[in-house]
Amino acid sequence: MSGGCSRGFGSVSAIVSSGGRSSCTSLSRGRSRHCVFGSRSLYNLGGIKSISNSMIGGGWRLSGGFGGGFGIGGGRSSPGFPICPPGGIQEVTINQNLLVPLNLEIDPEIQKVRVQEREQIKTLNNKFASFIDKVRFLEQQNKVLETKWNLLQQQPTTNAGNNLEPAFEAYIGSLRKHLDSLVGERGRQDSELKNMQDLVEDLKHKYEEEINRRMAAENEFVLLKKDLDAAYMKKVEMEAKVAAMTDEINFLRALYETELAQIQRQISDTSVILSMDNNRALDLDGIIAEVKAHYEDMANRSRAEANSMYQGKFQELQVTAGKHDNDLKNSKLEISELTRLIHRLQADLENVKKQCAKLQSAVAETEERGELTLKDAREKLVELEMALQKAKEETARLLRDYQELLNIKLALDIEIATYKTLLEGEECRCNIYIGPDFCKAASVTVGVYFFCPQIIVLAGFCWLIPETEIFHRVLSVSSTFSREVIATFCFDFNRFEMLKSKHVSIGSTLSAEYLI
Repeated sequence: MSGGCSRGFGSVSAIVSSGGRSSCTSLSRGRSRHCVFGSRSLYNLGGIKSISNSMIGGGWRLSGGFGGGFGIGGGRSSPGFPICPPGGIQEVTINQNLLVPLNLEIDPEIQKVRVQEREQIKTLNNKFASFIDKVRFLEQQNKVLETKWNLLQQQPTTNAGNNLEPAFEAYIGSLRKHLDSLVGERGRQDSELKNMQDLVEDLKHKYEEEINRRMAAENEFVLLKKDLDAAYMKKVEMEAKVAAMTDEINFLRALYETELAQIQRQISDTSVILSMDNNRALDLDGIIAEVKAHYEDMANRSRAEANSMYQGKFQELQVTAGKHDNDLKNSKLEISELTRLIHRLQADLENVKKQCAKLQSAVAETEERGELTLKDAREKLVELEMALQKAKEETARLLRDYQELLNIKLALDIEIATYKTLLEGEECRCNIYIGPDFCKAASVTVGVYFFCPQIIVLAGFCWLIPETEIFHRVLSVSSTFSREVIATFCFDFNRFEMLKSKHVSIGSTLSAEYLI
């Protein structure tokens, strides 16, 4: 349909990967007139999340005329890798930081958050799938309508066709209403997606807060562990002191009992010589009883003081031990909770290590394939260089052959020009140069040029060797030639006998430009 409105449209995609499963959603719409649309992607890989935005140009077109038509298109594409990237095979580089084991800290609440996010993304995926189905259905309807429209355009215009125009307009109106409803639904889905992204941001902040709280709890656990160790050491020291005090009490009790027994034996073994005074009555039993009572009182007071002192210390130690027992129980509970948390983290760490091992094996396989590809490329490069060298050598040989052919051609051109000059000179009946003048000319120091087996150029004159094919041809053309026996001559500069033969001068002066 011709005419349209200008609106931008966007696409939204979300990818969640957890436990070896992944899902992907995307949403797009738009209208024509050079619109651009944005795309936003949500990636959730394990405990790491990232949101990215991108802009892509594109759109769909809505046009109308006689009849009706509607079009909306959608499609999917998967990224691929070219067989050979531009610029040749690139060198494979490895980022060593990617090979370091990850230090992931997983919060116990993160699993619930992931389940909620997965359910929400599944809902969005279902909505997007239904939207895609609607788009495909509308696209099929659009193709059917376009086919009908083409058939109607091919048919001759009649009154019946004019009567169908309101029906088509009504159908187009219904399609436009449906399109508006789809646009509104897309707006609602965009708002839901925005809310979902806000929720993801909130969950991300909560996750960071939980991580911070976990770190604080770990620090507090370390401090409590130090306090527990100190309390345990104090308890051990107190128990050692109690044992020492108990041993000391037992020792003093045994010592006092031994001293008391010795004193009693001394008292019983002591023989007292008394002068009997019949006038006075001496009460020895009372004195002994008084001394015995005095010593028993002293022993009882010492025993009571020692018992009271050690009993107080023992009660203090019991109170302190009770406090430390409570602290120890609390610490044991915290240690058990932290142990369970550590076990969970160790399990997650094992999973991450397995994933790292898989990634490392994949990287190793990729490196091996890259090395094989690089090796093949190098072999092909060597073959191409050898072929290039052979081609260069062949080109050089062809150039040499071409140069030789050019030289031969130039010699043939000069020979042809010479023959032409001879024939033109004969036709013009040039004057004949005879022997004595030749001898004068020969006295000049010049070179002798042979450019034909039957022609000699000497001192600027062309000489025909008698009794040759060219000689007889020239004589057959003209009978004005005369024969002269040329005497032997020598050049003064090298004193060498150069020529001794019969020649006929045709009197044609040749230019040195034609000589080789």
